[in-house]
Amino acid sequence: MKTVEEQLAVIKRGTDSVVVEQELLNKLKRNEPLRVKAGFDPTAPDLHLGHTVLLNKLRMLQDLGHHVMFLIGDFTGMIGDPSGKSVTRPPLTREQVLENAETYKQQVFKVLDESKTEVVFNSAWLEKLTPADFIRLTSQYTVARMLEREDFSNRYESHQPIAIHEFLYPLIQGYDSVALRADIEVGGTDQTFNLLMGRELQRAYGQEPQCVITMPLLEGLDGVNKMSKSLGNYVGIQEAPGVMYSKLLSMPDELIWRYYDLLSFRSSEEIERLKESVAQGANPRDIKIDLARELIARFHGDEAAASAHKSAGNRMQEGQLPEDLPEVEVVAANDLPIAAVLNQAGLVKNAASARDMLAAGSVRVDGEVVDREFVFKLGSVHVCQAGKKSFAKVALVAE
Repeated sequence: MKTVEEQLAVIKRGTDSVVVEQELLNKLKRNEPLRVKAGFDPTAPDLHLGHTVLLNKLRMLQDLGHHVMFLIGDFTGMIGDPSGKSVTRPPLTREQVLENAETYKQQVFKVLDESKTEVVFNSAWLEKLTPADFIRLTSQYTVARMLEREDFSNRYESHQPIAIHEFLYPLIQGYDSVALRADIEVGGTDQTFNLLMGRELQRAYGQEPQCVITMPLLEGLDGVNKMSKSLGNYVGIQEAPGVMYSKLLSMPDELIWRYYDLLSFRSSEEIERLKESVAQGANPRDIKIDLARELIARFHGDEAAASAHKSAGNRMQEGQLPEDLPEVEVVAANDLPIAAVLNQAGLVKNAASARDMLAAGSVRVDGEVVDREFVFKLGSVHVCQAGKKSFAKVALVAE
């Protein structure tokens, strides 16, 4: 049984902030399971490693004996959270929300302990609110305070429209904490305003305010931008083991410890020992392999993790990825088509050869066959293969 101080150290690992730390200590001292809330709007069905940063923290809290409430925002998903957006996000239909929610449920239990997770839908209480209830809810906050939220403020000052229903979103997310009587809410840094709203509303409804744990947004494999499927710098949790393996080995060395802190379940002491081994001359590639195998085992099982290097190698038409994968930088002003990248990286003889190989299905990016429509995003890094033996880790960098 961990002491309160040891629990706090585990909880704080990799976090951006804990609000308020002393309040959290007081809650932990009760020596009883705390009610931990995390909300997910099912706006997209596929999860990548960036999404699992939050899930990992929930799993750590489960392992400490706390009760996790995995909230699927089927009601709020039909409103649309404008967080970080300069325009109103279009709402989803109920059918889209429920379809995506079901996919989420299939994926999250690769991280969370299903037996210790309560899955809840906020339509269960929000659809029961009367118009009078909503009016009471809106009376708890002012327009001036709402405009303190950065994206609302920016849009207001630039005369871009803000729909009234968007003001309701933070209030409804905060009300979820009231309905669930949450002791802790966990979310990304981009949700800070909404998370703190929960504290305000719990006070207004006579409850003890929840503590808020914010998690950083994980950088993608380019080491610059937030992990995103649209930027091509992501690792999907449902991708084939060989693809995950080759992608993780392609990450810049400077990302290794960031990924360990946010994605690995190893103890802080183990990670410190790994850092020390690298400082004493261990190959960073070996450390990446250890992390890749841990993550692949989590999502695909131990057997897949043990053989992932072989399946990655098969995708490269070799027995295994080379020990010294060539690294090439291609300089450009904008995104480039894959044919131009292959040519400038020296992986083909000329542009015509690149087109022929693409037409023949002989070009792979991160282990997957691509065609001439594939666009290499500026700032992204990929393992590229042209033919059976020509491959390199290619970075597209700005001029």
